Amino acid sequence: MTAGADDPTDDRVAALRAEEAKRDAAQVVELTSRARRVRESLLPVLDGLATAVPVTNAPGPAASKPDVERWQATTGKAVEDFANPPSGGTGVNIARSGLAAAVQTLDAAVDTYAAALAQSPTARAGLFELTGRQRDAAVAIWGSAATQLDVLNIDSGNGHVHVFLPTVPGQGALTADGAPEGK
Repeated sequence: MTAGADDPTDDRVAALRAEEAKRDAAQVVELTSRARRVRESLLPVLDGLATAVPVTNAPGPAASKPDVERWQATTGKAVEDFANPPSGGTGVNIARSGLAAAVQTLDAAVDTYAAALAQSPTARAGLFELTGRQRDAAVAIWGSAATQLDVLNIDSGNGHVHVFLPTVPGQGALTADGAPEGK
């Protein structure tokens, strides 16, 4: 039998590809919604860290213990939000794992900041510097994943989606392209 339009193997392969495309399209929508939600929750953490550990890495005013505890709860929840992901296509898995890595890195930055505050003032400098580097890495990792998510949305027919974390001069993170959302 020669491969042709009536080949059952070709039909099955086409059906599997269609199922995968449908699954991935649904996962792109869900992942975009989750990324938007998590992004909004992380903004106060990033604002607080920007004040406490400016990009210059010269320490700012110390954050209060209740503020740091809120940051830890927020980043811990964000890590949970990306735990146990469903399997998807390669592009979806790349975006999801990138977002997960970013929130894990930001969670580590907040823990490092909390550890710094537990040290004597003279012993804090190195931990503050490490906090800033971890925060900057988290924003950069998120930017790469957000770029992938933008591409997935364009490919799925949803148009541009920009869920980038805010950057400040010196962080070197990716930012949204100039295209308007949804176009």
